[in-house]
Amino acid sequence: MKIRLKLFFALFFATLGMFAWQAPQVHAATTYTIGTDVTFPPFVYANSNNKYVGIDMELIRSIAKEEGFKVDIKPLGFNAAVQSLSSGQIDGVIAGMTITDERKQTLDFSTPYYESGIVMAVAPNSKITNLKGLKGKTVAVKTGTQGATYANSIKDKYGFKVVTFDDSDNVYNDVKTGNSVACFDDSAVLNYGVKTGLGLKVVTKPADIGQYGFAVKKGQNQKLLKMFNEGLAKLKKNGKYDQIIKKYTGKAATSKSNKANSEDKTFLGLLRQNQQAILNGILETIKLTIVSIVCATIFGILIGLLGVLPNKFARGTSTTIVYIFRGLPLLVLALFIYNGIPSLTGTKIPAFVAGIITLTLNEGAYTAAFVKGGIEAVDSGQMEAARSLGLPFGKAMRKVILPQGIKIMIPSFINQFIITLKDTSILSIIGILELTQTGKIIIARNLEGFKVWAIIAVIYLLIITLLTLLSKWVERRIND
Repeated sequence: MKIRLKLFFALFFATLGMFAWQAPQVHAATTYTIGTDVTFPPFVYANSNNKYVGIDMELIRSIAKEEGFKVDIKPLGFNAAVQSLSSGQIDGVIAGMTITDERKQTLDFSTPYYESGIVMAVAPNSKITNLKGLKGKTVAVKTGTQGATYANSIKDKYGFKVVTFDDSDNVYNDVKTGNSVACFDDSAVLNYGVKTGLGLKVVTKPADIGQYGFAVKKGQNQKLLKMFNEGLAKLKKNGKYDQIIKKYTGKAATSKSNKANSEDKTFLGLLRQNQQAILNGILETIKLTIVSIVCATIFGILIGLLGVLPNKFARGTSTTIVYIFRGLPLLVLALFIYNGIPSLTGTKIPAFVAGIITLTLNEGAYTAAFVKGGIEAVDSGQMEAARSLGLPFGKAMRKVILPQGIKIMIPSFINQFIITLKDTSILSIIGILELTQTGKIIIARNLEGFKVWAIIAVIYLLIITLLTLLSKWVERRIND
């Protein structure tokens, strides 16, 4: 039995090690990992070819070209990008981040590259025209942004409540659906959105004027910060900077965006326009699901078997592991592994590997629980009869108990496979471009939230249906 447990351990960690080894390695001397929020036009967004473009993207790429380094862009979302920078998972952040004294305590900023204020937007038919009209109402903001900071700083004065979202699309939709009466965001972003068909109107002048800067973790990547500053100065001197700003804020930019918004917005049209991005998201989701199922099954069976061994320490270990990882919310576990551990150890964990570890521990804990339950559901007389015939515990478990227990566990295994597939959507929080994150990026460009999420939902249902049919086929084969 001990030998088999060692084999389980070896296979489990070898599987994780294989995927960690296959993850792309970034050479810090020439390539820097840059976090951003790709739902923040005109600074960062995905174009019709699903390439990340905008003021921030063109600036960082142009500066990299001028200074002779490369960038690896990670679409993490604003709040997650800042957390990842603080934990050392990425080297820098460029995402329309306002330079503030509070942020300067943990981050080092570049020379400012843009100036913008905070404005309030409301629905087109709203009668609210100023901050006084917000009394007793609810406003929407985006997590970690200067707009959120500004709204929270004046909410007591004007008597309104604040609701927070992680994505700009959800902020704007909350106003358009009437759940919130207004939203606060950067003037450049909201003015660009209004001109390109956002469906809101700006009713206040810019307040809390601030400057945008490129950020690195305080005291680290000073070479990168210096190169950014020097590259920015060169772009301003040779006129490239002004060209970039005009390209994404001038009339040509908004008219081009309006033309894109007038394209076919039917379900089939959206599928055709985004088929490659959606396909990539599906493949990433399937890959995450398959690898996680394999690792979680191995981990779960191992921990489940520990829970039925005639040893108090083994049982206690199994119970503790199941209690911890089944009790932790999946989102918290993902952020702890991706951001928490690196901040403690100083070692980067690739997003894909962090995602696999997260799902393995969470799903494996549930698997362990029903593996233990399935074995314990077998009549205890079966083990006693086997041992009375002279079979050792390990052989009795393998030959008598497990074959009966597996039949009891099969329905739970099938259910866990489906749960694992759905839980991959949580990993969008650490920037993995699975199906859910892909949907967010598409919506940031075309603002077709209902239709895009409907498409994503149907795709998930189709995959789950196929997985269920496959699992049922396996179940029938085992029971035959």
